[in-house]
Amino acid sequence: MTPSIARRSHRKSNPRTLSIDIGGTAIKGSVLDTKGRMVAERISIATPYPLLPKNLIRIVAHLANSLTPFDRISIGFPGVVRNGCVMTAPHFGTKPWQAFPLEKAVAAFLKKPVRILNDAEVHGFGVISGRGLEVVLTLGTGIGSAVFTDGSVGPHLELAHHPIYENKTYNDYIGDKALRAIGKPRWDRRVLKTITVVRTLLNYDTLYLGGGNAAKLSFKIPAGVKICSNDAGIVGGIQLWSTGHIDSHTSKLLKV
Repeated sequence: MTPSIARRSHRKSNPRTLSIDIGGTAIKGSVLDTKGRMVAERISIATPYPLLPKNLIRIVAHLANSLTPFDRISIGFPGVVRNGCVMTAPHFGTKPWQAFPLEKAVAAFLKKPVRILNDAEVHGFGVISGRGLEVVLTLGTGIGSAVFTDGSVGPHLELAHHPIYENKTYNDYIGDKALRAIGKPRWDRRVLKTITVVRTLLNYDTLYLGGGNAAKLSFKIPAGVKICSNDAGIVGGIQLWSTGHIDSHTSKLLKV
């Protein structure tokens, strides 16, 4: 077997995954091996505004060209995703994104297979244990949320837009704008209150706090709550390929 054929055979049985985490502040990416380990230094690009579909596809292509070769692509998108299509895009303006087939568009542009899921759900796949009821809240520009039962992602909840206190949504209450407006001490107290509300709402076994602002928390973390690395939004991308498939009707990642 020639070296070139051997390399192709190795790649076929050990595919590498370009994993992209799209956030309101930054778009990050790296390449993962089959165990979900980064085999390239993470690249981060500031999220431009306005962010239209064509602009995002160009950014994904730029990340792809800047990283080591890969065979497939995983994308975490901050909004409701169904059947590979974006249904809502609160950070970028839903109108130009609604029903946009992002999965197919990126696949056609880069000539690689693509899978896409909500970014908090991808983040969760990078940290959950797969046992019991596990909940993820990402604290970033806005608030992401995901719920898992015994390792399978449940129906998507947009807690970010649900009222939590008076007329404030989760985004209003503990999002990045709130942190900058009210300062760390008050924001910490609000996050603690949010943890209590989510515990009452879902009765979770474990709550994971991720996103860029999770590292800024300075209170004693309650029992059953864990702070997780922001890299989970990239690392979790491997599970879109290794654990199951995305059901075309529910966008639920199912074990097979």
